[in-house]
Amino acid sequence: MPLYEHVFISRQDLSNAQAESLVEHFSTVLADNGGKVVFSEYWGVKTMAYKINKNRKGHYAYMRTDSPSAGILEMERLMRLHDDVMRILTIKVDEHAEGPSVQMQKRDEREPRRERR
Repeated sequence: MPLYEHVFISRQDLSNAQAESLVEHFSTVLADNGGKVVFSEYWGVKTMAYKINKNRKGHYAYMRTDSPSAGILEMERLMRLHDDVMRILTIKVDEHAEGPSVQMQKRDEREPRRERR
């Protein structure tokens, strides 16, 4: 099955438990449609570069999934309809990276950046 990575931003006035329960909710949507969540992270409340729906901050969540495209389309449809979800991003990848995402790694644990030309 195809591999995907998802990031979504939920409203800032949710509690941490409510924001994490959104990940569980959308995981069950994928499971009902023949997919599975391989890995998920809750990144916490972060300040955004610009306001979205009069919100300066949002709860960020990240998921790595292995799911057919029909499951992904259904999950994205439900995310768009959900009042607490402000933005979503889904990317199809060739393979999942091992370990935590770059967002959760400490600066000294990350790989060095390439030199610019």
